[in-house]
Amino acid sequence: MTGAHAADSLAPLEAEPGSPTGEGGADAPGGKPAAGGAPVVLRFAPLPEHVRTARLVAVALARRVGVEDGLLDEVRLAVGEACSRAVGLHRSAAPNVPIVVHLDDGLERFGVEVVDVVSGGPVPKPEDENAADGGFGEDGGADMGLAVLRGLVDDLEVELTASGGVIRMGWPVAAPRWAG
Repeated sequence: MTGAHAADSLAPLEAEPGSPTGEGGADAPGGKPAAGGAPVVLRFAPLPEHVRTARLVAVALARRVGVEDGLLDEVRLAVGEACSRAVGLHRSAAPNVPIVVHLDDGLERFGVEVVDVVSGGPVPKPEDENAADGGFGEDGGADMGLAVLRGLVDDLEVELTASGGVIRMGWPVAAPRWAG
């Protein structure tokens, strides 16, 4: 993942990215995917049916880069939860703006970044989990998805701002399947 906020590059669905390599990068010499960077970038309309596609792509890439088989269900569930959360936020506040998912096949870590352009409100802190309202404020659980993600993913970073949110998740990589 990069240091730049990925939501800064979002455009309405009608606008296509100008450069064919600007979103996904290129393969390295020898037919192997370039390590690091974001070899796969998904941009999809905020529709629930697209969440399944994001999950399938994430699990396929995780398997390919060497995430342990025992963690693939966690990847599937976490990506589904993060994308469903983003779809819900966009459907109500930004239905014409796509959700962006960056999938990063780093050498030691498989990373997923789900970007939305809707302010997600407060981030429940682990110490707030036992509060009377569960740490979610008076709206009764608007960020229940974040609590689910905290329970699923050890390597989780949530960045919520007035201009949107980024959920970054990561899993350890053993030996990549394509390594020779």
